[in-house]
Amino acid sequence: MENPQGLEQAIKLVSDTYSPLTENTKADFKQAAELFTLEKSTVLIREGEHVSKTYFIVKGAARAFYLKDGKDITDWFAFENEFITSIDGFFQGTPSSYFIELLEPTTFLEISMQNINKLCNKHHDFDRLGRMITTRIMLQLRSRIVSIQFESAQQKYESLLKIRPYITQRVPLTHIASYLGITLETLSRIRNPKNRI
Repeated sequence: MENPQGLEQAIKLVSDTYSPLTENTKADFKQAAELFTLEKSTVLIREGEHVSKTYFIVKGAARAFYLKDGKDITDWFAFENEFITSIDGFFQGTPSSYFIELLEPTTFLEISMQNINKLCNKHHDFDRLGRMITTRIMLQLRSRIVSIQFESAQQKYESLLKIRPYITQRVPLTHIASYLGITLETLSRIRNPKNRI
């Protein structure tokens, strides 16, 4: 399903979004990555699988989720210009502790850890790109931890809308509620002030 022109555009998008890459680096990146378009509800990673790839979303949306005591708990969303993978599996080589599924028909760039390491060793600008991506993800996770620890349900929802104002049009409310750590009923009350007691 690889599209050479689409692959070039995806790599330019990574470069423009995170950290500039030279033409030589982009050429090697192109040889190391693949571009796919898959349907909504496709599961990219399953709990227990060994993961060696990361995904950059060109168009579409994905989520990471756990199954705990029969409940589906969303942990992470990724949309255009963002990466998603099983962090524990990708960086530690351990089986993934969660699933990743596509929420929409999605076009994404796929690259393996092995190829990332080769590109980092060969190109300083790619190594810098990797650091920029990791830093951005760490800052997002830090914001999420602060939100979980210190914000009310209302504040959590408002914070999410500031970062992702389009999310309620693209993601089922059940997934948003579980991501925020609240019930669907609580989310409905927050979203509809007239229903509040």
